[in-house]
Formats: sequence, structure tokens, C-alpha cells
Amino acid sequence: MQIILLEKVANLGSLGDVVKVKDGYARNFLIPTRQARRATAAAIKEFEAKRAELEKAAAEKLAAAQALGDSMNGKTVRISQKAGVDGRLFGSVTNADIADALNKLGFAVSKSQIRLPLGPLKAVGEFAVSVAPHTDVVSEVTVQVVAEAE
Repeated sequence: MQIILLEKVANLGSLGDVVKVKDGYARNFLIPTRQARRATAAAIKEFEAKRAELEKAAAEKLAAAQALGDSMNGKTVRISQKAGVDGRLFGSVTNADIADALNKLGFAVSKSQIRLPLGPLKAVGEFAVSVAPHTDVVSEVTVQVVAEAE
């Protein structure tokens, strides 16, 4: 299916690109989340009329994400979990736990913005975690997992 992108989509294209994607990806994800629109002649004309407005909104989003990323870069988040004597956690620290801890510190991030390339954290220690508030902005945050005091 041919679609026109209304914002930058990772591994697909940027604002205004007309790309071909699988029908299900367009119908079930891109179009409902308002990231894309079916590329008909009328839709392309309408997009060109609104292009400046959409580019301005995208630039504002990027600026806000850069400000958030700069303020978050290098911060340390402390999370306590139950752990055994050998330092392994009984559960794990997931991206949702890290997002909650960052929200308590005053950073507005969602769990989908937390990048854990090796999966959930399952041991006590310090871990470097990437936070991506925008596709072009990536910040490094240190997550300090400590054993919960009994």
C-alpha cells in the first residue's frame, strides 16, 4: 500500500515521504496512530497545503525532545527490588519500572521510549540504559538496581 508519512518514522522515512508498506502495517498501526495517510492524489494535495504547518509541529516536537534529552542525560535512577544473596533479582527491572522512576524524578517518558537491548535487568548493579524521547534524540541514563532492605 502506498502511504504518505505525516511524521518521521524510524526505519521507514521522514515527513512527506511517499513509501510502500505492507497493508496490515499501514491499516493497523501507521494510519490509526496518525503517522501516515493513504497516498491518494487528494491526500497528497492536502498534505502539500499543510506541509509548512506539519513541519513546524515536527520541529517543535524535536526541540522539546532535545530539551528533555539534554536534561535527562547522565542522570542516575535508583530502583530497589528483592534480590537473593548472590545478587540476582527475584523478578526483573523492566522498561516500565525505569519509566516510572524517571516520571517520579519529573521526566515525562513512556515505557516505549526506554531501550533495553539485552532485555530486562535481572541482577543488582549499575546499568547504562538508552532513553529515546524522539527518533533523533537518544539520552543515556544510569540505572542503579539495589537489593531491597528486608
